Amino acid sequence: MGKYRDVWQRSIDDPAGFWGEAAKGIDWFREPNIVLEDSKAPIYSWFPDGELNTCFNALDRHVRDGRGDQLALIYDSPVSATKTSYTYSALRDEVALFAGVLDELGVNKGDRVVIYMPMIPQAVIAMLACARLGAVHSVVFGGFASHELALRIEDATPKVVVSASCGIEVSRVIDYKPLLDAALAESKHKPAHTVIYQRPQVQATLEPGRDVDWDEAMQKARPVDCVSVNGDDPLYILYTSGTTGRPKGVVRDNAGHAVALHWTMQNVYDTQPGEVFWAASDVGWVVGHSYIVYAPLLAGCTTLLYEGKPVGTPDAGAYWRVIAEYGVKTLFTAPTGFRAIKREDPEGSMLDQYDLSKFRYLFLAGERLDPETYTWASELLGVPVVDHWWQTETGWPIASNMMGLEPMPAKPGSPTVPVPGFDVRIFDESGVEVPEGREGLIMIRTPLPPGCMSHVWGDDDKFFDTYLRQSPGFYLTGDGGHFDEDGYLFVMGRVDDVINVAGHRLSTGEVEEILASHPDVAECAVIGVADDLKGQVPRGLVVLKAGVDRDPQVIGAELVQLVRDQLGAVVCLRQVDVIGALPKTRSGKVLRKSMRAMADGVDIPVPSTIDNPSTLEALRPVLAKS
Repeated sequence: MGKYRDVWQRSIDDPAGFWGEAAKGIDWFREPNIVLEDSKAPIYSWFPDGELNTCFNALDRHVRDGRGDQLALIYDSPVSATKTSYTYSALRDEVALFAGVLDELGVNKGDRVVIYMPMIPQAVIAMLACARLGAVHSVVFGGFASHELALRIEDATPKVVVSASCGIEVSRVIDYKPLLDAALAESKHKPAHTVIYQRPQVQATLEPGRDVDWDEAMQKARPVDCVSVNGDDPLYILYTSGTTGRPKGVVRDNAGHAVALHWTMQNVYDTQPGEVFWAASDVGWVVGHSYIVYAPLLAGCTTLLYEGKPVGTPDAGAYWRVIAEYGVKTLFTAPTGFRAIKREDPEGSMLDQYDLSKFRYLFLAGERLDPETYTWASELLGVPVVDHWWQTETGWPIASNMMGLEPMPAKPGSPTVPVPGFDVRIFDESGVEVPEGREGLIMIRTPLPPGCMSHVWGDDDKFFDTYLRQSPGFYLTGDGGHFDEDGYLFVMGRVDDVINVAGHRLSTGEVEEILASHPDVAECAVIGVADDLKGQVPRGLVVLKAGVDRDPQVIGAELVQLVRDQLGAVVCLRQVDVIGALPKTRSGKVLRKSMRAMADGVDIPVPSTIDNPSTLEALRPVLAKS
């Protein structure tokens, strides 16, 4: 651990010097004189007086340096039976042209563009085109329903929304345009235009004057060059669920983001220019932003965009087929995918059909990696399986086995050690640091390294209150855990009421608001319970209003559908039970932690503050159905 320890210590003792050196891996229009601006601490900024363009660093410089014929992007879509690829030159040209489309629609530096698209190359092109113009993109996962899209449009106030006619799931086609139209009707903010990419599976009906056909606009467009932006200008907004019902917009800046992600490709992922990197995620999530779109292209790698599933497209050998066909060196995905493969093919027999000789690493993140899945994948693949931990807010790993710096022996259940730049501590609830072996709140000493969120869009107070208020000088991760005697970090899960479904953070508050809107519901609670496939899934518990005598199963089905209609299928709420009363403390706080433990089969003491112990005990047979 000697080399790692020296590098990590330097990043903590001299962050400006450390990241100033890392910044040499990025091309600047004007090199920064200031690496770390701390005059407004605890709000910090990185490389604020430097000037650059993220799209130039992801595409143009590679073309300039003679890598124009190298593959930049491979698109593989088993759900539409489509495969295509783009060299760096071809992708640069498409991005420059779509930047011209946005420019023609009045999008300027600093304007926002919401992108509501499936996993198709046009989503990547739209993101990079925004970066080319210095515009701020906000990608919304295509699985979200109209109401969630409307909230994000209202908050980001985009000048343009970019979408597609449809998304494709394993067994169905989702018509996006009606969802987008409903969101625009609901939103108080009305974008001037939408740009719609027409997929062959569905032809969307366009509204004259507002809606623009992607292909027609591209035929008329002129390419646009990269716009210089300041280092601390925003690159994108990505909305993440909070413990309240309204999403918060995580803002990522240009320079720190480029510097940090470029650094991680070599030091964390050990993936070099020209090698194939595959993040099996979605561009709507932070993994898709960081490791489908930006980091591999910043590093001159070939990135893979996969519109399919780990199973069902067509079988449990889908991942092995993609790895073999394109010579993937590094795969990054969520443990959920491997649990699905293991459920369908527990012996891993489908692997025998494919040549994985170029495959070197499997990185897993987004939820806690259970030791059983870790062991199964390790034994099956015979390559390092790297559990690493990070958040939407950080944008890149907080803790990982540093495969390009100094690989270490793995410990199942641990993402290994803090990545350079992250000074991780464990505090108790009173704000006192605790010794190794003792569990507590995971905190990170500020300043956070470059590439982490710079603020919450339009709400600096929320940024401070949510992340910085609890312990001055430290960022609250919201996760609990501990260090062992070897300095390995163990992350045990969320300490708030955000649940993690297959790597997607979802707020119980959002779901509870919807359940409570049902006319028969008096009060409700939503908890995340352990699930072998998805890590966690939500369970709803509702108390009906007095006098309601309808069939509880019918009401439960209505509530599941209500949540699906308003939040989308990504929530994975499949069970809502009608109960007599919610267990509460004497002050009225619902005992969600106790209910979660009971549903997960964990024996914990009944809290001394409980108002009526019989209400909790009455839930035991209900929660046992989890």
